[in-house]
Amino acid sequence: MTAPSNTATGDLISTDPRTGAEVARFPVADAVAVIEAVDTAREAARWWGELAPKTRRSWLLRFRAELSRRAEDLAAVVSAETGKPLDDAVLEVMLAVVHVDWAAKHAEKVLGRRKVPSGLLGANLAATVEYRPFGVVGVIGPWNYPVYTPMGSVTYALAAGNAVVFKPSELTPAVGQFLADTWNAACPGQPVLQVVHGAGETGAALCRSGVDKLAFTGSARTARTVMATCAENLTPVTIEGGGKDAFIVDRDADIDAAVDAAAFGAFGNAGQTCAGVERVYVVDERFDEFVDKLATASRAIRGGDDDGADYGPATMAKQLPIIASHIDDALGRGGRAVVGGRESVGATTVQPVVLVDVPRTPPPSPTRPSAPRSW
Repeated sequence: MTAPSNTATGDLISTDPRTGAEVARFPVADAVAVIEAVDTAREAARWWGELAPKTRRSWLLRFRAELSRRAEDLAAVVSAETGKPLDDAVLEVMLAVVHVDWAAKHAEKVLGRRKVPSGLLGANLAATVEYRPFGVVGVIGPWNYPVYTPMGSVTYALAAGNAVVFKPSELTPAVGQFLADTWNAACPGQPVLQVVHGAGETGAALCRSGVDKLAFTGSARTARTVMATCAENLTPVTIEGGGKDAFIVDRDADIDAAVDAAAFGAFGNAGQTCAGVERVYVVDERFDEFVDKLATASRAIRGGDDDGADYGPATMAKQLPIIASHIDDALGRGGRAVVGGRESVGATTVQPVVLVDVPRTPPPSPTRPSAPRSW
């Protein structure tokens, strides 16, 4: 199985994580190409930003209609580049359609001019606030939800009167291209939404390209790099970074509902979710009941490469040994596997694993006394 790469011809190649087969290839945008895209977007932004809100609404609703019409085709591209089951991909696309619909219908009210108090010193004055477009907004999207997540930033930027230059993840370039092509089909001749392809170098070029704002979704590590690069030109940024997500079950919880929610949060999208459930804390008196029911529910869930699976493979093959190392570490610390274990990590997919009683810190070395507990 191969990861996306830049070939000798300067192409970015995406592959299907289920088979390793090539899905698509696109020319990598270097710094010059990125600046050209931003310049084109800036010219389009002058037209787009001066439109009346109702006119922008009509264009966005045309975009929504075209996305809806092409939903199954787009879902097939999402499934091919991420490996997620087709039904999951369709759901993601339709959630993105909701993004467009809401933004188109509410932008005028949310962003319209409104009166604000002028204060005691301005008692004889009237004060209003209105929101003007930035101009050109750069968007760097993730691979785990390559439609739903970046379409939030893309859609709201467009609804506010900005043009957008979108760099999709290097793992899902065909998804990003599909979105730009759909805009062009719905709104021909108006390059308000453009896409540039590449990996970190292209993302850095977009940060330095003179965009008026940048929105990024991805890992916290990459977010720090994006923020530092944008800071070179004082470009404002909006960041959504990944985190460690805890789920708490208190004594008055509906255990059946809690189990359903925990399983969905943990295993949905093969666990590749920035808001997924990674840890569960349960009060002592409900612990056994919760674990027993979660174990039963988890054994009924199956990951796989086929559309009949509950979730798909790991989108990045390099994550599989990392997942295996996490399981080894948990068991080495004294944790117990009540479902699955090291053997759950397959060639492409990780089957459900439920670990309990994992200490927060490794056991002390037998040659060194343990440190005192701090609170």
